Amino acid sequence: MTRVPRSARRGARDRRGRGLRGRLVPSSVPMARTRAETFDDMVLSAVEQLERHLAGRDTDEHRRAARRLREVEFAVEDVPGEFNVYDTDVLEDGQVPLARLLPAQPGTAGAQPRIVLYRRPLELRGDGDDLAALIKDVVTEQVANLLGLDPADFDPPE
Repeated sequence: MTRVPRSARRGARDRRGRGLRGRLVPSSVPMARTRAETFDDMVLSAVEQLERHLAGRDTDEHRRAARRLREVEFAVEDVPGEFNVYDTDVLEDGQVPLARLLPAQPGTAGAQPRIVLYRRPLELRGDGDDLAALIKDVVTEQVANLLGLDPADFDPPE
């Protein structure tokens, strides 16, 4: 009698003959979305709200800001990397970075400014509507820093 190694049996496990385990929730239900996907949607919503607010203003400064905002690349990382020294490009709460602004490098072709939001530190500081408001504030502050404006000048209404 030859025995099949345990590692070979593990992939085809179908205990009690009911079939392999599938999704517990249909993909169309909001509960099926991961926290990372929900966070990404909140960031996109905050950016779109800020773009609409800037484009709808009457001043040339705000219209220029809206055009420059279209060139900015937004990214989400789970946690910040190791930083030895935090510059003014890092928005932090205490000693924990929440976001980082990476301006375009002069002289490099195709380099766009990038704003990176750190998901886990932001999630730990709020949830639900509080998290959405915090993301909006962080995005607004980073964009203001990039454009050299005061965040209060173009903070979109709630």
